[in-house]
Amino acid sequence: MCLAIPAEVVELLPEQMARVSLGGVGKVISVALVEGVAVGDYVVVHVGFALTRIDPEEARQTLALLAEMGQLADQVTEVAR
Repeated sequence: MCLAIPAEVVELLPEQMARVSLGGVGKVISVALVEGVAVGDYVVVHVGFALTRIDPEEARQTLALLAEMGQLADQVTEVAR
């Protein structure tokens, strides 16, 4: 299964690279596939590449859903023990 997640661009770097924040965790990714990326944009990241820009509100909603799924998985794990 593959998962692409929203990340906020916090710094543009040389050679079509950028530093993004993934839930507070910094990661350097390639932005070569997306034109016109700017600091503050949200991009969908998969395997170290930005695939497209995403609306900030949609990014926040997606991140909230992923966090909720993680909490649910933790609860299921606790019940199974």
